[in-house]
Amino acid sequence: METFSSLADGFVIALTWQNLLLALLGCFLGTMMGALPGLGPSNGVAILIPLAFTLGLGATPSLILLTSVYYGAMYGGRISSILLNIPGDEPAMMTCLDGYPMAQQGRAGEALSLSGIASFVGAFLATWGLILLAPQLVKIALLFGPAEYFALFTLAFATLGGVASSNQAKTAFAAALGIGLATVGVDTQTGVPRFTFGEVHLYDGIDFLVAIVGLFALSEVFLFLEHRHGDSDAKGSKVVIGRLMPSWAVVKSCIPTMLRTSFLGFLAGVLPGAGASLGSFIAYTFEKKLVDKEGTFGKGDPRGVAAPEAGNNAAAGGALVPMLALGVPGSGTTAVLLAVLLALNITPGPLLFTQQPEVVWGLIAALFIANFMLLAMNIPMIGLFTRVLLIPPRILMPIVAMVSFVGIYGISGSTFDLMVMVGFGVMGWVLRKLDVPLVPIILGTLLGNAMENNLRRAITIRNGDWTALIDSPLSIGLWSLAAIGFILPIVVGRFVKARMRRMAKDEEGSIVD
Repeated sequence: METFSSLADGFVIALTWQNLLLALLGCFLGTMMGALPGLGPSNGVAILIPLAFTLGLGATPSLILLTSVYYGAMYGGRISSILLNIPGDEPAMMTCLDGYPMAQQGRAGEALSLSGIASFVGAFLATWGLILLAPQLVKIALLFGPAEYFALFTLAFATLGGVASSNQAKTAFAAALGIGLATVGVDTQTGVPRFTFGEVHLYDGIDFLVAIVGLFALSEVFLFLEHRHGDSDAKGSKVVIGRLMPSWAVVKSCIPTMLRTSFLGFLAGVLPGAGASLGSFIAYTFEKKLVDKEGTFGKGDPRGVAAPEAGNNAAAGGALVPMLALGVPGSGTTAVLLAVLLALNITPGPLLFTQQPEVVWGLIAALFIANFMLLAMNIPMIGLFTRVLLIPPRILMPIVAMVSFVGIYGISGSTFDLMVMVGFGVMGWVLRKLDVPLVPIILGTLLGNAMENNLRRAITIRNGDWTALIDSPLSIGLWSLAAIGFILPIVVGRFVKARMRRMAKDEEGSIVD
């Protein structure tokens, strides 16, 4: 009952005109960001962070705006998958398999509406999962001491690559780079400057918002400058949308699929490092084995659209569980959201539920509202969102650059931060060329200081005895999970990614035939 009472309080906070408008704005912008191939939820949230801070919003409204962008981008990722056979982001890859054949058959409108309904079901059930599971996880997290927290941070770094990672060594390198960046500035325990090279602007360390906007948003602009062309010019105009709403018989046949795959997607989201990509893959393959008796999957079966969409949106909700309850992000986008929380002087973790319940429950209530808004917005406005695909990058990218520079200068008022942002933009561009993931760098910059402080405390309490780090069943369990989480993707991840590519390739071949 306490949970439902807290949720009711959350709705009181979320149901203000300002918060409703911010949720609506976030859903709209997020869907547009998600629809653009290549941007995805992480980039979408990163690009719009300066907007939240420039508007001078408080903690809860900022989070409502940015999580609405997150959910909106997860919805929007399917649009280019279905219409162009180009996934808006990696989790939307599986939607191409049946969504594009449906579009080829003149049923693009039906596929888009059905994917919108499946996304709604997945996200709605995942938000209930968040409400029920997060408080239970908090009770366990209250048993944590410095040694357990250090092991938990190690678990976060070890598993962040997940099965979506192409190279665990590159992920580990990126995490080490992020932790190294976190050591820049005055040491909070000894007062000694580290790696500042006499530059006073670096005494407070590197602002992670500057790092995020540089790494994600500016590097995207640099990639565009390098290629000097885009793929989205006027391709969408060739697509026939057709009838918008699927028949009730089609929706009814997809309901069991949506319920099953929402559960699977949520579980994948809660696991650190698994994320929405694994959620959509598991959902599609499980459903194909279970219900595809006539071999219709891959040829425009509506259940093949509903399964990955419900799965990846449920995973997005599930990824919020470890972020809010433990302070450890469950996916790349939640790592960016974690940065926003820290920038707002909010420390995610078990104490967040007791010390700032208005933030948590206001956010959860806003997720419900955003979900209904997205359903209401996505079906009638499909025509508008498909027009987004026509925006040429030569117009879009200057807007991204302008928002980044104006936003960061508006937050800090420092030209030095702008130079640092450009430096991170160049670094992001180089690392992308080398196929090094950017999210572990952000996570290292965010959690590096907390990880170091907990290590020092654990060792100091035991007078320098390093066995303190493995002195409790909880920490041993976390270390074991970290080891499994690092090694398992090396073995399983290759197989999963190869199979995802093979399925996409087979499908492409069948369309050509």
